[in-house]
Amino acid sequence: MKYSAKEGFPYYFELVKEDSLSTLFESDTTFAFLKSIDEEKATYRYAPNKWSIKQVIGHITDHERIKMFRAFQLSRNEDIQLWGYDQEFLTSNSRFDVLEMELLVSDFYNVRKASISFIETLSEAQLKKTGTAGSYRINLADFLRSIIGHERHHLGILKERYLRQESE
Repeated sequence: MKYSAKEGFPYYFELVKEDSLSTLFESDTTFAFLKSIDEEKATYRYAPNKWSIKQVIGHITDHERIKMFRAFQLSRNEDIQLWGYDQEFLTSNSRFDVLEMELLVSDFYNVRKASISFIETLSEAQLKKTGTAGSYRINLADFLRSIIGHERHHLGILKERYLRQESE
């Protein structure tokens, strides 16, 4: 892989660049995996000062919410910076660890359904609109793909570091 996770957008895009938006957003694989994690395991942290599984799920959900709003803005011709937010601040000020795993997964699922609904309203012209993500100029379709790339990155970490499974 040419980029690392620290480089943000291009790394996440590399994880999904071959897939269509509908294939990426409509897959239920993530939700089946998350539903397989029991409540007891969900507060596990693989090292001190690392997020719990619940916090990782909450972060993925927060990320999609934020990025979809920015995608909405770009689709409406608003010239905005598409990248960057303080994930540590948002996660540390959440209630993820006290919420039931079922609620966290359900919330993520509902956010995903809203994302799909929004994507279905976009025209080809809107998907070609460009914005700035960090130092990269990208189109809306690729920006949307990177949301799933971010998700895949974190699911890989959950499988490898938290649950000791081989990543898909």
